[in-house]
Amino acid sequence: MIHPPYLKKGDKIAIVSPARSITFEEVHPAIRFFQRQGLEVVLGSYVFSRDRQFAGTDEQRRRDFQQMVDDDKIKAIVCARGGYGTVRFIDQLDFRKFCEHPKWIVGFSDITVLHAHIHRQLGIETLHAAMPINMQTENPNDSMMSLIHVMFGNPVSYTCETPALSRQGIAEGLLVGGNLSILYSLMGTPSEPDTAGKILFIEDVDEYLYHIDRMMVNLKRAGKLAKLHGLIVGGMSKMNDNAIPFGLTANEIIADHVREYKFPVCYDFPAGHETLNKALILGRRVTLQVGNLAEVTFS
Repeated sequence: MIHPPYLKKGDKIAIVSPARSITFEEVHPAIRFFQRQGLEVVLGSYVFSRDRQFAGTDEQRRRDFQQMVDDDKIKAIVCARGGYGTVRFIDQLDFRKFCEHPKWIVGFSDITVLHAHIHRQLGIETLHAAMPINMQTENPNDSMMSLIHVMFGNPVSYTCETPALSRQGIAEGLLVGGNLSILYSLMGTPSEPDTAGKILFIEDVDEYLYHIDRMMVNLKRAGKLAKLHGLIVGGMSKMNDNAIPFGLTANEIIADHVREYKFPVCYDFPAGHETLNKALILGRRVTLQVGNLAEVTFS
């Protein structure tokens, strides 16, 4: 995997909206935050546009992203928010200049489309991390500082407590993944993730428990679990259930589907749709060690 150059003070970063619409008021705290870190913020031409629930038409969102991809002076592209919409133009993007001059693509949730596509097609690292919609504070929180820490090239290692459900062990591999629902939706497309020999990270929000089960069955049937080296489960947030309960939590559903494998599994890792959303370098080799605590160390 190729990793883009780390940032330094004075660098330009772009904020674009490839998915759901967002307002200036929602983005302004992030602009101020990045400026305080010594970065110059450039806004996409259509970042505050609206077309139904989207941040402008597909063509407007594509054009904004393409412009920032092609601009050599832009060192990182921070996606304003998730929601839905990136997949509607992913196949119309031209990544030739991006390959010549890689830059950090930052975001999570719907931005998993970009992570998965770039990893599968281009072999370039990206950042699963907080977005402007999550930066509604004048005082930087741990998620925001985690993003800055990684973008500026500092060493990255995380330790967290793990529930008894976790499976102990040590594994190494490239870290891939993101939002489970998005990964599920990319199966059978050019953006389908390659998980063989990898450490897979998954998280999700506002899903029905039976749908978590459906998606895990899909990953298993598609051969995405059998050759994993390890699994990191982030936040499974705000799960829903039917009148007749499914009978298992999201973590228990996942554990049931990976029971037959031997790789280490970490649950409740602090990344995803939670207040604490640690920045993850997707595409980077990591060591996953699960014992009484779980430790994820990036090479």
